Amino acid sequence: MTKVINQEFGQNWTAIHGDCVEVVAGLPDNSIHYSIFSPPFASLYTYSASDRDMGNCRDADTFYKHFVFLVKDMFRAMMPGRLVSFHCMNLPVSKERDGFIGIRDFRGDLIRMFQDAGFIYHSEVCIWKDPVTAMQRTKALGLLHKTIRKDSSMSRQGIPDYLVTMRKPGENPEPISHTPEEFPVSLWQRYASPVWMDINPSDTLQKESAREQADERHVCPLQLQVIQRGLELWSNPGDIVLSPFMGIGSEGFQAIKMGRRFVGAELKASYFQQSCRNLRSAEGMEHGGLFEGVAS
Repeated sequence: MTKVINQEFGQNWTAIHGDCVEVVAGLPDNSIHYSIFSPPFASLYTYSASDRDMGNCRDADTFYKHFVFLVKDMFRAMMPGRLVSFHCMNLPVSKERDGFIGIRDFRGDLIRMFQDAGFIYHSEVCIWKDPVTAMQRTKALGLLHKTIRKDSSMSRQGIPDYLVTMRKPGENPEPISHTPEEFPVSLWQRYASPVWMDINPSDTLQKESAREQADERHVCPLQLQVIQRGLELWSNPGDIVLSPFMGIGSEGFQAIKMGRRFVGAELKASYFQQSCRNLRSAEGMEHGGLFEGVAS
């Protein structure tokens, strides 16, 4: 039985406080039109103190063993021919934790897990990030200018973000069509670019009210522009959008604003509470219920 701590509903959304693996396991087959989310970056960041938090896994192998259960049920819950987009980055490897300095192919590992579950590797876009900002935040050896002077064999480029999109096999029963007026050629050419240089890293929902200093070092909501582009490209108005790692509700906030329906799962109480506030602010309604009772 799915363990749900709490649920809140709006006319076009359901927010579930609980373990995403159990929540997604309770969703009906072939019921989700599109999913967009940012998974925990393995052990790179700490999000909460919960043992169920995948970000608290002791190593990458443990994370993957947990994450694969979610991917399998996402495959079942997605409609045929429809898409899942995940936002990720490759992960720095540290000498202190791993015995050497380098980069782990987290993006590739996620792609292979989705492929093993049955998904087709559909597309990806690289999202530019400022290496100076990354250097100031992380003090990574490879980004420091002094490394160039000392031994440039240890210097490297910054690590970009990616939006990777996977497709469930089969024919899409509800085609996503656009008129030239709503999706002109000029807009399509921007979105079709393999590198998005114009994403504002600060275009996110307010996050400070969800922070809990006792158990967390990182809050990183997905940029609203990225979510908007995924929704425009790969969903219809009225479609059901899933975020298994709802966080403070960025995907749902944007989905509701754009006339979609939303279901999200979040493990951490402060994130869940903030996400519900954000979902209500997007819709302005506090009752109704999408998927009400499905994960009880």
